[in-house]
Amino acid sequence: MTHLPSDAGVSAPGDPLDAVWVDRDLGWLEFNRRVLAEAVDERTPLLEQAKFLAIFSSNLDEFFMKRMALLRDHDDPKRHGLIEEIRARLRPQLAEQSEHFRRALVPALSRHGIHLRRWDALTLAQRLEACEYFDSQVSPALTPLIIDPSQPFPFFSNLSLSLAFVLEDHTGQRRDARVKVPSELVQWIPLTEDIAAGERVFVRLHEVIRENAHKLYPGMRLSSPTLFRLTRDAEVEMNDDGDQGLRELVREQIRQRRYEPVVRLECVANADGRIRAMLQERFELASDDVYEVEGELDYTSLFQIGNLDVSALRDAPWTPVTPERLDNGSNIFQTLSQGDLLVHHPYESFDESVERFISAAAEDSRTIAIKMTVYRVGDDTPFVRSLIKAAEAGKQVACVIELKARFDEERNLHWASELERAGAHVTVGQSNLKTHAKVALVVRKEPSGVRSYAHIGTGNYHVRTARVYTDVGLLTCDARVTADVVNLFHHLTGRSDPPEFKTLLVAPSGMRQGFLDLIAREVAHHRAGRPARIVAKMNQLEDPETIAALCEASRAGLPIDLIVRGFCCLRPGVPGVSESIRIRSVVGRFLEHSRIFYFADGSADPYDGTFLIGSADWMLRNLSSRVEVVAPVLARSARERLWETLDILLKDERHAWVMNSDGTYTQLRPQASSADVATQGTHRALMDLICRNGGQDS
Repeated sequence: MTHLPSDAGVSAPGDPLDAVWVDRDLGWLEFNRRVLAEAVDERTPLLEQAKFLAIFSSNLDEFFMKRMALLRDHDDPKRHGLIEEIRARLRPQLAEQSEHFRRALVPALSRHGIHLRRWDALTLAQRLEACEYFDSQVSPALTPLIIDPSQPFPFFSNLSLSLAFVLEDHTGQRRDARVKVPSELVQWIPLTEDIAAGERVFVRLHEVIRENAHKLYPGMRLSSPTLFRLTRDAEVEMNDDGDQGLRELVREQIRQRRYEPVVRLECVANADGRIRAMLQERFELASDDVYEVEGELDYTSLFQIGNLDVSALRDAPWTPVTPERLDNGSNIFQTLSQGDLLVHHPYESFDESVERFISAAAEDSRTIAIKMTVYRVGDDTPFVRSLIKAAEAGKQVACVIELKARFDEERNLHWASELERAGAHVTVGQSNLKTHAKVALVVRKEPSGVRSYAHIGTGNYHVRTARVYTDVGLLTCDARVTADVVNLFHHLTGRSDPPEFKTLLVAPSGMRQGFLDLIAREVAHHRAGRPARIVAKMNQLEDPETIAALCEASRAGLPIDLIVRGFCCLRPGVPGVSESIRIRSVVGRFLEHSRIFYFADGSADPYDGTFLIGSADWMLRNLSSRVEVVAPVLARSARERLWETLDILLKDERHAWVMNSDGTYTQLRPQASSADVATQGTHRALMDLICRNGGQDS
């Protein structure tokens, strides 16, 4: 079993939770450590190991952009102690990442004919090929600059990889130079010269630039090459004074983000000391903000290697299957009129269910209106194309687009303009709330009258992430649910006060209290001797009120299982506080993104319990400062599928980690006698389940 370190010196929100509270930032670091564990696990296929190394770094980049500046901006000594703890935990993780890449992954890939070589390891013919590639494909994209008091200081963009040199001219005058490594070009250049059939050789782009940099500065002598990378803060503070529209405010935020302060400088271990000091002074960084790295500076480039088409070194391919009830080519609205449909992605096709729901509505002559919330949809999205098609055909189209979805602001501004140009009604959210709900509504005029159909999901309307994120969605025409969805859109587009919802839990108006009431009801069942249990699956757990309620339920003896992929601010098993709470995290092939909540509600049959799905984690921001929607799952067949999923997650011993009472995590290792679910893990088990029900591996 593998153990992760406990949270020493964590902060707490108040005395009642002191005994169980885990700091969210330290908890997040331990989640990313679990990602790294997948990369170094010998059971993980080699190219998947490369992907997990890239994911670990990508996650860490986002952590620095979102969290470190916030922590640095406070004078609270506890915050400074927390920053020191973060750095202390991070450095061994970075060392482990580098060690695994250099000592394990690179040699293992080489044994399978994939050679990631340093410049010095290339043959003469390969170097000549790389130099020719530089001249034709790289040099035109470069902008050689000098760093000199007589010139403006060069702009360094966020996450940019750069090479610095010391230049010396024929008079002996010295100055510094900088060349940015273009992120738009492939970072691992494939070489073919003198390689036997079936073998591949790659060399790093920045090494090719380094070895050819003299061509960019003819007549100059170059020395002290130094590779470095900057990370900037992404949390831009903007004041909404009422004189600017939200769109212009977001546009200004996008512009300012490029110039936010630098929060991290990464450089190679042999970096020139004077260049490092110059950069550190220029960007006002403390010595602890500088990270010397033995291996790669940007492991996100390994996504390119991880995507190589070598099936023997990757997870077995999986093609999402069309849900059985939609597989006969029947009208999707006729199918839904016969009963609710629960879909589970990526095991079941997002394109053939959710995307088909919207595209069919756009083409259907009976459709009166289509309404959607949009948080992240990606580029060239079929959803927006369908909405535009519907609007151009004269259907009423309303779209609530969240312009403040971090890192997707520019894309969402674009789609808002495109939809408006087609005649759709676009609402861009509110300055003080993010609309994070995943809800769509289709209104049709049928022979029996006007009928509404709805989709309520746990993930974004994004066709690409739907292939790698696990999410569930409910397609329904149950009037008990759709009436609430209708009122929700009236509220979002009309900016009215929140209405009373009969079935939906909607934040920020009533979701937290709704969950607290459900927890209290479960405690009452337990005290009355009736069957009672809570199983909740989410991405993060951090809301203090909810944690306090869970601890109160635990003190009453209520059994509680929490499946929390990311950071969890609650420690389980603390005597007298959280003894009956068990917490696990599942990290594997797909990103566990679904939010599923189960309450036994006095029934011994789990299928008769209360099930809810939706967009919200149990976090302060989700419950207090976002528009979120959680819906009950009323059809028994759908509840059966949700329980089956939760049961598999609770039995996983391949990709599961359990949280201990001291805040550490222990990675489970299946015993030889364990059931298939335990040994193969959640994702493989659910694939097999789909196969048994009519799907198949590709």
